[in-house]
Amino acid sequence: MFVILKKAGYTVYRIWFYILVTVPILVFFPLLLVTTFSEKWYPQFFWLARNLWARPILYGMGCPPRVVWEERLAKGKSYMLVANHTSMLDIMLMLHISKNPFVFVGKKELVKIPIFGFFYKRVCIMVDRSDTKSRTGVYRRAQKRLNQGLSICIFPEGGVPDDESVVLDEFKDGAFKMAIAHKIPVVPMSFLDNKKRFSFSFFSGRPGPIRAKVHSFFSTCHLKEEDKSTLRDAVRLIILRDLENQ
Repeated sequence: MFVILKKAGYTVYRIWFYILVTVPILVFFPLLLVTTFSEKWYPQFFWLARNLWARPILYGMGCPPRVVWEERLAKGKSYMLVANHTSMLDIMLMLHISKNPFVFVGKKELVKIPIFGFFYKRVCIMVDRSDTKSRTGVYRRAQKRLNQGLSICIFPEGGVPDDESVVLDEFKDGAFKMAIAHKIPVVPMSFLDNKKRFSFSFFSGRPGPIRAKVHSFFSTCHLKEEDKSTLRDAVRLIILRDLENQ
């Protein structure tokens, strides 16, 4: 009987999450849609997504953010934001952390998610990792966004490992190659609780605070493309140590 009740609780928790994701989009659909008509209005879209979507989801799920900063983001400056990726809450937490408008670079498969996918397609930089031309196009689109004063966010694991026992998967080069090419600082972040609060396993999760640590930034001003692997491994090691020592 206990197992049945536990699974029922997990199911309700999942359904509640998708309600929280969907309702603000439906309520503010006209505003969200208008702000996607022009790229120059993206900061307004970002403000809506951050304050009227991401934050209500986090607090509505009973997952108040607790952020520790080693270094603060400067207003109006562009960054490469990177973090470990284990949960849908990662998207909302990243939006909560950065007041600076940024654009997600993510896999094109997310377009298939009802309602969310509609806006994802319009405002994010999508990449088909199996298509070389698509990967190359990401750099061009990212440059355009950086020229507009925006930041870029990439989860460098390239997806969520199927094996949830994996603490931190290997990082792909893309975020670090892009940061070096555009001479923007890399901002490593450790998301410490998102997996246990809302993992991708259906029968899992529970309310509670979600901790994040924003580490000191990595400058790329004097780096060259051949330094991307060293940068990648240094950033991964910092996040891995946090995850292993929490």
